Amino acid sequence: MEEKPKHTNSLIHETSPYLLQHAHNPVDWYPWGEEALSRARKEDKPILLSIGYSSCHWCHVMEEESFENEAIAQIMNERFINIKVDREERPDLDELYMNAVQVMAGGGGWPMTVFLTPDLVPFHAGTYFPPEDRGGMPGFQKILVVVSDYYRRNRGEVNKIEAQVKQALHQIAELIPSQESMDTKILSKAFETFRSQFDSAHGGFGRAPKFPSSMTLSFLLRDWKRTGSKEALEMVEVSLEKMANGGIYDHLGGGFHRYSVDEGWLLPHFEKMLYDNALLSRTYFEAYQATRKEGYLRVAEEILDYVLREMKSSEGGFYSTQDADSEGEEGKFYVWTRDQIKEVLGKEKGTPFCAYYGVTPQGNFEGGSSVLHIASTLEKVSELYGINIQDLKEVLEDGRKRLFAEREKRVRPGRDEKILTSWNGLMLSSFVDGFKVTGNEKYLNGAKESARFILREMRKDGHLMRVFKDGRCHNKGYSEDYAFLIQALIDLYEATFEIEWLKEADDLHRRMIDQFWDEKNGGFFFAGKENESLIARSKSPYDNATPSSNSVAVFNLVRLGYLTGEESLKQKAEQILHLFYNFLSEHPAGFSHMLSSLSLFFGPEEIGVIGSRNDPRTQSMLKEIYLTYLPNKILSLRDPQEPIKGNWFPFLIEKGTTKVPTTFVCKGFTCLPPVRDEKELKKILI
Repeated sequence: MEEKPKHTNSLIHETSPYLLQHAHNPVDWYPWGEEALSRARKEDKPILLSIGYSSCHWCHVMEEESFENEAIAQIMNERFINIKVDREERPDLDELYMNAVQVMAGGGGWPMTVFLTPDLVPFHAGTYFPPEDRGGMPGFQKILVVVSDYYRRNRGEVNKIEAQVKQALHQIAELIPSQESMDTKILSKAFETFRSQFDSAHGGFGRAPKFPSSMTLSFLLRDWKRTGSKEALEMVEVSLEKMANGGIYDHLGGGFHRYSVDEGWLLPHFEKMLYDNALLSRTYFEAYQATRKEGYLRVAEEILDYVLREMKSSEGGFYSTQDADSEGEEGKFYVWTRDQIKEVLGKEKGTPFCAYYGVTPQGNFEGGSSVLHIASTLEKVSELYGINIQDLKEVLEDGRKRLFAEREKRVRPGRDEKILTSWNGLMLSSFVDGFKVTGNEKYLNGAKESARFILREMRKDGHLMRVFKDGRCHNKGYSEDYAFLIQALIDLYEATFEIEWLKEADDLHRRMIDQFWDEKNGGFFFAGKENESLIARSKSPYDNATPSSNSVAVFNLVRLGYLTGEESLKQKAEQILHLFYNFLSEHPAGFSHMLSSLSLFFGPEEIGVIGSRNDPRTQSMLKEIYLTYLPNKILSLRDPQEPIKGNWFPFLIEKGTTKVPTTFVCKGFTCLPPVRDEKELKKILI
């Protein structure tokens, strides 16, 4: 019989795996909501707000060290109203209070620990705190006592801090449009910034810890396409190859881990995030289109196959994350010793396998174990062990399959099975890319199932919802939920030319404008009119781990503007770009996806196909379009046998009808002669 937990708090009624992980802490946790907030006001107690997410390693550490500690919990319960928030469910709270942490502490991260007045304004903040003083960091127990005493005894000073922080948060949120004229020089300036930050030895940007900067790499690919810069393409290729060879990539199961703790991509922080794999697979598909190098295609397909296998729900949506830890140890599921590998593969095959994947007797990770990474070349291992290249490839392929099967017997890392609209939108777009590039129907089916699931299960009274878990959805969506899903639906239209996807995108976009658009200065607020009102309303400008809703919205506005013929949408795209133009100039590293949207705005490429979808000649031309790297394309198709909706597709309407399938291409303000076969089309697409 299962032993009854000693403690149970209000989080037990939540669906978030992160909140449920804390439901049996001795801390009297509340979810964010009126019950906790009204109690704080009634009792005039400060709020201890703790924000994290389920796959966060240091969140687990702080729980074990402090939130499971009876003595610390007693202080928390006596002196504070304690609120737990899953940052993935409430990104509005996460962004607002992360800004406060950065203002007050000079940096941020998770777990985020913020002390609020009952009016929800921060007066002290930090991230991880050890239970006792350690390594120059004050202990959490001491912090709790000092902060609560300060709140009770120095109310005047607390009020001053409250006013200063509130003013700072409003200043961060207030954006004024630039009056400068926009031109492409800003794109060249951004390239110079990225070049100065590029790590030529290992790829990527900056120093350890190193994150895979997919949006920056995608911008550089666009810049290569725009300018022909070989250096831009080289920066992309070095980065993608080094990352794919490193331990940050799962060589057995596919998919990327969150980040590398070293500069060389060797040792990862092992959690896997849906959004990382969505963005990275898209960049690898783009690199394949640009170079036709099979290695990029293999990595992208392995990512999608991993997501289908391990992250797809039976309903059709995609789960959020996989933990770094299993059996209480980080990375245990993924690492190997030489002896373990030789036991599975035998000495004859295990020895060259270990040489190729860098598995040494001493190991590169804890306890003599190793993170698999490509440490040598096929040629060197072939020469060293006297195996011809083809036989070695077969040994490695067979070894990966057998080790993967053996790994499946291990205790798996935890999985956060909540489904987020925004992250599903990103993943959905990548599956569409997978179908376009490979023609594999399983990728298109994965995209369609996800889209239908969201549109069926994650809308209430016309509102897009953010979270689905355990059969119910909650939290009204934010602008990123709308923007990412709208983008995916437009992508689905371009892959299928089924008009219902574009109708759904258009309907959602109208609601997004109604709910989030700022009529005064332009741009989309992160939270809408019907989301909870907080102490500051932000437009969430930066492209961080995921693109900002505004940068994706520019893509959507431009594409929908051309496809539907609504000029006002293009004008809104221009307003957003003016709003963020100073940021693009001064801080390009934080706006790489917005820079890509600016590139689209300056150089849209309209491609229209007139012909039956089922005609092999039409399909041949579409295949050529899909396989060519055309980052600024706006693609539409008119089947002569089907009516056009209203004034939509003006580019196609003006072309009239044709007797044979024909493709029309306009680059900027220059229209090229119509073409009627894929060979001629290939010449003008380059």
